[in-house]
Order: sequence, then C-alpha cells, then structure tokens
Amino acid sequence: MALLPQNPPLQRHRVMIPNRQGEKLVGVLHESGSRDIVILCHGFRCSKDTSLILTLAVALENAKISSFRFDFSGNGESEGLFQYGNYWREVDDLHAVTQHFRESNRVISAIVGHSKGGDIVLLYASKYHDIKTVVNLSGRYDLKEGIEERLGKDYLERIRKDGFIDVKKSRSETFDFRVTVESLMDRLGTNMYEACLQIDKECRVLTIHGSSDEIIPVEDAFEFAKIIPNLKLHVIEGADHRFSNHREELSSVVVNFIKETLPLHQVKGTDS
Repeated sequence: MALLPQNPPLQRHRVMIPNRQGEKLVGVLHESGSRDIVILCHGFRCSKDTSLILTLAVALENAKISSFRFDFSGNGESEGLFQYGNYWREVDDLHAVTQHFRESNRVISAIVGHSKGGDIVLLYASKYHDIKTVVNLSGRYDLKEGIEERLGKDYLERIRKDGFIDVKKSRSETFDFRVTVESLMDRLGTNMYEACLQIDKECRVLTIHGSSDEIIPVEDAFEFAKIIPNLKLHVIEGADHRFSNHREELSSVVVNFIKETLPLHQVKGTDS
C-alpha cells in the first residue's frame, strides 16, 4: 500500500461525517502520513476526548499510524439525542465513518473500542465483514448484566410503572439521562453470543481486559474467547476498567497487534 508523502508532519484535523440519519458525527483525525487508518470508539457516556482514547491515538501517532476518534450520535460534540441501549444504531454510526474514509481512498486497518465501544466493534464485525482486525477493550459479554448496578434493583418494576427511569449523576441530584422501555429492550435484545458467531474466521480479534475490572468482570473476556475463533486474549494483571495505571502496557499490546497486519514498509523504523 502506498504511503502519503514521506515524513509529513503530524497533523490533527477536526472532521464531521453525516450518519444515516443526517446527524453530524464529530471527530478528530490524527494524520500520521499512513494511508492505513485506525478507528477508535469510546464507551458509554464517554467521548472521543476520553483519556484512554487519547492515549491510544497518541500511541498510534508514535507508531506513525493514522487514527480517527469520534463521538457517537448523542455523545460529545456529535448531533443527535443520547439514548440508552442504541447498540446497532452506533454500529451504523461506525459504518458511516468507515465508508467516509474508504471514499477518501484510505484503508481501515483496524477498529478499536473500549467498554460499550468494544461491543460496538464486535457487532460491526458480525454485520459488515469488511474489516479484518478488531480490538475489544473491556467489552461486556452478557448485556443483561450490569443494568441493576446502574438503574437499581427494582428497575423492571419502575420502568413498567412509569414507562421510563431518570438516571442521576453519582453523588448528585442532577439528571443525567433517561432510560425508556424501548431503549432498555434495545439493550436486553442485543445478543453478543449470537453476534460473535457471525464474525468471520479470517477476522483477527484482540480482547484485552483488566483482571481487576470493577465494572465488567474479567470473566466476560474469557466468554468471548470461547466463541470467537480467531481471538487473542490478553489479560492485564491488576488493571481496572479504564486501565488507569496500565496505559503503557495497553498501548503497546494494541499497537503491536495492529502493526502485524500493516505493510512492511510502513512499520519499519517505528518506535512503538
């Protein structure tokens, strides 16, 4: 694959891409001179500017690999209303992004997602089959789990009674977001097991999880490893959900996995 002009300066560009609904998805392109590009996907109630996503973008820059980090619709700077659940809608947002860069003659070398974003990149691979390297960081295997911790033990009774649940920010009375019956059913109806069975055997999948993840247990990573055929599992001992004190190891494993599929002329001389 041909490179862009030799040794260009690193550049960052704000890019807006319309999704299927016509909403503008806002992102930042880290232009490192490579035709290949990695798409970075944030997690629940996060954004493209989350420190973990920024850390990965900089690590890819140092490896001279271009990347694009963006906000899903209803998150960060992107247009649209935030909705709980919304998994397949976010998959379609990601597809709009990959199509935009393909039309610009770029090669999508990998898609990387953290937490809910990890589920999104796996769901994308199960539906579109056009990207051969997928990285799932701390994704949740069973989407029926984790709801009670966020919505309360009686969430089913409350949502049946009122038709919605308003979630407040931790230690605050401030309203954060609303969960409707429809959006709850969207999450409960998203089956990661069935989706992962549809991922091509040729698709390389890396799952990284912290052994001390306090939000999504590390056991979820082992469940993914049981059903995805071409999966490499890397558990980071002592790491929490955001890999707060293990960013160097995380970045190294992610970048090296991605570099394995890049043209030899691109990876020579990189310092990642």
